[in-house]
Amino acid sequence: MKTQSDVPVDAPATCPGTSSDTAGRTSACAGCPNQSLCASGAAKLSLEEREPEVVQTIRRRLARVKRCLFVLSGKGGVGKSSVTTCLARGLTQRQTARRMQVGVLDLDLCGPSIPCLMGCLDAQVHQSAQGWSPVFVNENLSLMSLGFLTDPDQAIIWRGPRKNAFIRDLLCNVSWVEEQAEEGGAWLDFLLIDTPPGTSDEHLSAVPYLKVAGCPCAALIVTTPQEVALCDVRKEINFCEKVGLPILGIVENMSAFECPKCHVSSPLFPATTGGAASLCVGHGGGGDGTTLNVDLPLLGRIPLDPRLTRCLDEGLCPFEESSRLDHPSKPCTFVLHSLLYVFGILVFRLADSHANYG
Repeated sequence: MKTQSDVPVDAPATCPGTSSDTAGRTSACAGCPNQSLCASGAAKLSLEEREPEVVQTIRRRLARVKRCLFVLSGKGGVGKSSVTTCLARGLTQRQTARRMQVGVLDLDLCGPSIPCLMGCLDAQVHQSAQGWSPVFVNENLSLMSLGFLTDPDQAIIWRGPRKNAFIRDLLCNVSWVEEQAEEGGAWLDFLLIDTPPGTSDEHLSAVPYLKVAGCPCAALIVTTPQEVALCDVRKEINFCEKVGLPILGIVENMSAFECPKCHVSSPLFPATTGGAASLCVGHGGGGDGTTLNVDLPLLGRIPLDPRLTRCLDEGLCPFEESSRLDHPSKPCTFVLHSLLYVFGILVFRLADSHANYG
């Protein structure tokens, strides 16, 4: 009899299970990405047993990464990359005893946006004796993206195995903390992972590697208020449950439009089924009648502000832009209050990630 743990996350519903004698050989296995693994018997082995050297290398690379945060959403165009960028910028701006060290890993291989949003389109990745050196925006913020390795207009037409191999190379080769610095006790406080929409090869490759390497991981889900986005978010929540990825909470992006002139707030995407709050504590249900076995906090609502959009399009840090301007009608001042509120909650919830999310 098969158990839920015998069935890979990306397997069809009729999967016989990896422990079955017919694994990889039945008609239900045709077209499954795990067919060759199951047929050879390798699927019965753990990832660490199948790829011990890879796991050890990733474990060594991430030994001084305190926390990994996946920024997820089932729907495209909801602002994952923008939220990731603002979160990274905001964390490095926090007034703490020691400035936080933040890394951003862009796993949106077919549409990498981080280089543009960070103002680093022309940057290049350099190879050193320690591996691939990430691109530094400043002394506290480093980036790695396929966008640094290819022509900006080049289409990435990769199947699953090639995506998996590239993600494995990223995790094995990027030197987030220099070896000399490691001896002095340097840490990367946060590794933010920007992901593509849905639950694709990028997610299925990165999550198991990071979990087996022992890096504390959690997820932040970004959505917009309308039901068409929430439908896919429910699937993303289900994915996180299946792979054992804790969800810190949900951010509702583009919750309303804040007019830069009159400061009147107007909803752009009507929350006909309750918006992100319908997925959160005290609700747990969807507008389609489904029930989710989760109680997620709504971390905050971020309004749509064209001033913030302009900052990101130009690769500017909205926090620095705002600090230079003290009038409330100047760029980004209003929206940053919402962003900083979300960031403060995230830092608090991630503070004990070694204990709670390991």
